[in-house]
Amino acid sequence: MESADRVPVFGGGRDGGKPRIEEKPRIGKYESRLDHSRRRTYAGEIDRIPYEKVSGNGLAVNVRAILAPYDSGHRGVRMGRGPEHLVRGGLADALSADGHDVEVRFLESENSLPAEVAVAFELDRLISREVRDCRESGDFPLVLSGNCNNSVGTVAGVGGENLGVVWFDGHADFHTPDTTNTGFSDNMGLSIAVGHCWKNMAASVPNFSPAAEKNVVLVGVREIEPEERKRLSNSEISVFEAGEARSEAGMEKMKSTLEDLGNRTRSVYLHLDLDFLDPESVGAANEFAPPDGLTVEEAERIVHLVREHCEIAAVGVASYDPAFDDDGSVLRAGLRLVQSSLF
Repeated sequence: MESADRVPVFGGGRDGGKPRIEEKPRIGKYESRLDHSRRRTYAGEIDRIPYEKVSGNGLAVNVRAILAPYDSGHRGVRMGRGPEHLVRGGLADALSADGHDVEVRFLESENSLPAEVAVAFELDRLISREVRDCRESGDFPLVLSGNCNNSVGTVAGVGGENLGVVWFDGHADFHTPDTTNTGFSDNMGLSIAVGHCWKNMAASVPNFSPAAEKNVVLVGVREIEPEERKRLSNSEISVFEAGEARSEAGMEKMKSTLEDLGNRTRSVYLHLDLDFLDPESVGAANEFAPPDGLTVEEAERIVHLVREHCEIAAVGVASYDPAFDDDGSVLRAGLRLVQSSLF
């Protein structure tokens, strides 16, 4: 049976646990771009990273952090380590300093024989119920997941019909089972969210309806495989590759796009796959992070534009593997962007 464990967090304090970051077998996604010697094994307690208070004019909210700590059906492996690391690294402290109350809920798969696709949609069903409950109770849903395909649960929980999606990602995530050459469902996350594939499985997620292509904005992408590019060019999705997104002309175009999006939709889901960040100037969110990404400041400027023109109904953070974040720079960037999205 699918279940969710509820764990209150007050001010981000540590509970004395000693999480481990260990070497695990690789579970394919894209070709690794980083030297695996950079991976670290850590057996001690995660130290909270100093956070930066973000000034804003927003109102305090009750934030429910919903953790799905899985990568490819496996708990606590690779990017599945990221959600708990974000929490232990100071998420609650940072949001509490900005006046928000924070509660954390862990979602757990009951699948005795983990299978990537089955566990992904099992988690999507749990996430949908949690997000829907947030919306009904007045809490703000913040979904921390290992994989981007868990965005399907968030879209369902908020309500895909008349929902906008602003999707930050270094990759397009626009494959289908017929175009992928890896078989990794995480590179199909956006395709599933707009109803292009895994339709029967997506229908099992409570309240799921696909987001309309014209209401999706893809930001910061650098690695688009040929089949994905063809599919994107045949879609109504607005695509801002990293080079365009950082240019002044691109920002003007994005401002117009987001203004139109805000006029068309009642709210948006903000998706932050942290490998949209530049691995050189910020840090590598995972082993697949393509070069020439956005800086924190460039991303924050775009997030502010989203807030200016749209109501953000939910935020998702995905694809963060702390084993590649030696100095905590990606952790700090992720916390800062979450803070910015709530003002």
